[in-house]
Amino acid sequence: MSRIINLNSPAKIRNRNQRTIAEILRRMSTKPDFDDESKDMSATLVYLLREIYSGVFVSVEAWEKRGYWMKADRFIREWQWTIDTATNLEDVIRNDAWDLLPRLLGEMYPHTAGIELKKMTRPPSTWEGAYRRLMDEPPSESPW
Repeated sequence: MSRIINLNSPAKIRNRNQRTIAEILRRMSTKPDFDDESKDMSATLVYLLREIYSGVFVSVEAWEKRGYWMKADRFIREWQWTIDTATNLEDVIRNDAWDLLPRLLGEMYPHTAGIELKKMTRPPSTWEGAYRRLMDEPPSESPW
């Protein structure tokens, strides 16, 4: 029997999502005004951050099985910003507190500053409709 190789490991998903976040942040920083596309991009950030944080626990499981408790705990703390930011962004979106958005986006920049973007590769379809989808969901009670 051959090994099963997971092509979508949590680390790969985390890296892909971080790059998408970096692209969205760069695109939003160049927009002259706040529009419907900006709302979709903001909602997409919520989804990406949630996905990153849920993948953290998949990575941590293997370490906990081996008794690497401190390493697992450190890794969770390292990525805690993702769920905190996702919760804050969702709150801003749901309450139409768009004036708070620039501060939240600014807090995300240091986490994506190391990602080199030579060209934008994410199409607008990546975030289209995300705002409506988020607003149609019941407000999250942050299961994290």
